[in-house]
Amino acid sequence: MTRTYFGTDGIRGTVGQPPITPDFVLRLAHAVGQVLRKTEKRPTVLIGKDTRISGYMLEAALESGFNSAGVDVVLLGPLPTPGVAYLTRAQRASLGVVISASHNAFPDNGIKFFSAQGTKLDDAWEEAVEAALEEAPVWADSAQLGKARRLNDAAGRYTEFCKSTFSNELSLRGVRLVVDGAHGAAYQVAPQVFHELGADVTSIGCTPDGLNINKDVGATHPQALIEAVKAHRADYGIALDGDADRLQLVDAEGRLFNGDELLYLMVRERIERGEKPEGVVGTLMTNKAVEVALRKLGVDFVRAKVGDRYVLEELEKRGWLLGGEGSGHLLALDRHTTGDGIVSALQVLQACQRSGSTVAQLLADVVLFPQTLINVRLKAGQDWATNAALKLEAQRTEAELGDAGRVLIRASGTEPLVRVMVEARDPAQAESFARRIAATLEA
Repeated sequence: MTRTYFGTDGIRGTVGQPPITPDFVLRLAHAVGQVLRKTEKRPTVLIGKDTRISGYMLEAALESGFNSAGVDVVLLGPLPTPGVAYLTRAQRASLGVVISASHNAFPDNGIKFFSAQGTKLDDAWEEAVEAALEEAPVWADSAQLGKARRLNDAAGRYTEFCKSTFSNELSLRGVRLVVDGAHGAAYQVAPQVFHELGADVTSIGCTPDGLNINKDVGATHPQALIEAVKAHRADYGIALDGDADRLQLVDAEGRLFNGDELLYLMVRERIERGEKPEGVVGTLMTNKAVEVALRKLGVDFVRAKVGDRYVLEELEKRGWLLGGEGSGHLLALDRHTTGDGIVSALQVLQACQRSGSTVAQLLADVVLFPQTLINVRLKAGQDWATNAALKLEAQRTEAELGDAGRVLIRASGTEPLVRVMVEARDPAQAESFARRIAATLEA
């Protein structure tokens, strides 16, 4: 079944345009309620949100839709996406709902869901919801309507959970941090977590007004963090995105570390603790240098499609615990059921505190391969997938590069483009090979 509304991470769009309208969101919640009622007599759902002004409207619509289907609602208020996942599991709720468009600007918003176990839901569940949306509503009678209440200490409970993922034997005393909350869902929780673990915390991006989420701050705009770390002479800067499931980290020199590097560091820290991760899942975009470095540690590595959802699916299929993306979506399933920017930052800082080394020192053996990306616009009717010259040139390049690089060719999901990416230790070689491959499409 082709899904009409659900994308790779829930339903997302511009507020006031379908499907992010209050009437649709009410219908959506009612349909989800109908799906829940098929297996549970009196379901309870938790609803959290980020700081967008549209969150008030969409929260009210969700509440009405669920109540109309006989589903009870617990309102969490502004809370990071992984916080909703945690509380859904901890509160034994039937479902967790997040109102957020993650790293997008404030005019957008979205709805995403977590299972009772705090995990992303599968395609079959989303298809069942879309089927229910096509059916006539079944309004609960007055005696069966759902109720709503607020969980006033939701942020405090999640704060304690985050702290519990950091070793009891260690603290952050003496560590100077700048924490950038992207004016988003973690604006209260993130500074509090690091402060309570002993760090000297300076906050930026922690004064939301409903319209400034992700605006010139956060994981997608790290320059603000780099400048703040230097100005405050901090040891590290931690940048989250609007719903705090993504992490970027900056050191005292202003060097920005991406998710690929931080994933390697998390793996290495576990090995040094005496644990041996069997394997790690990255994506098609994970830098080749990380794959090479992991294999040197004796850790297997596989690639999933781009998107933390697909990384999670691959981890669950293989029974592995660690995975992530260069964007900063990191998964440590021995700590949490979903990607969590705060928890990931604590894992990195724990590695530094335990070893007495800086992030740069711990990553000295990992030098990311330079990348060249060329977007080739396709002519009308051009079938790149069957282009024999393209295939031959790609194979020839891969043979020449060996372990010193790689080739990735994939279609854009939104435009008539083919993206040709080559990684190589030598940037000039990466560019030369990429142009050579792209030329077969332009001929």
